[in-house]
Amino acid sequence: MPDFATSIEIEAPIEIVFEHLVKADRMTSWMGQHATLDAVPGGEFSVDINGYLVRGEYVEVERPRRVVVSWGMAGVADLPPGSSRVEFVLTPTPRGTTVNLRHTNLPDSRSKGHATGWANYIDRLAAAARGIDPGPDTWRPVTT
Repeated sequence: MPDFATSIEIEAPIEIVFEHLVKADRMTSWMGQHATLDAVPGGEFSVDINGYLVRGEYVEVERPRRVVVSWGMAGVADLPPGSSRVEFVLTPTPRGTTVNLRHTNLPDSRSKGHATGWANYIDRLAAAARGIDPGPDTWRPVTT
């Protein structure tokens, strides 16, 4: 199972970036059209992204530096709800916040789509955390 990792520096305070990972209205400003989030260990993590129903739970929440969620998709055999993990590690910098994202336990069949998805969404997170509207979320996975 491949892993995916990326990072970005965002010109926004760590507390603001963190809120975009734990508050439904902030989450949907950069990813998805609907979210139900209960940001405590064992709490619900559900985000509807253009017809893809991401389902899991919060595994770890260390305000304001780290969020780990289980991740999968409802109705999908190769990546069922909660079967992979996404970790966000936030580090303050002189200009804002570095976000290190790591997605583990992705099946081969989903690695390319998630790599393109995360590339799209990390940039949208950066815009939203800076107070810039990234526009409608229209991302669709690459299929080959």
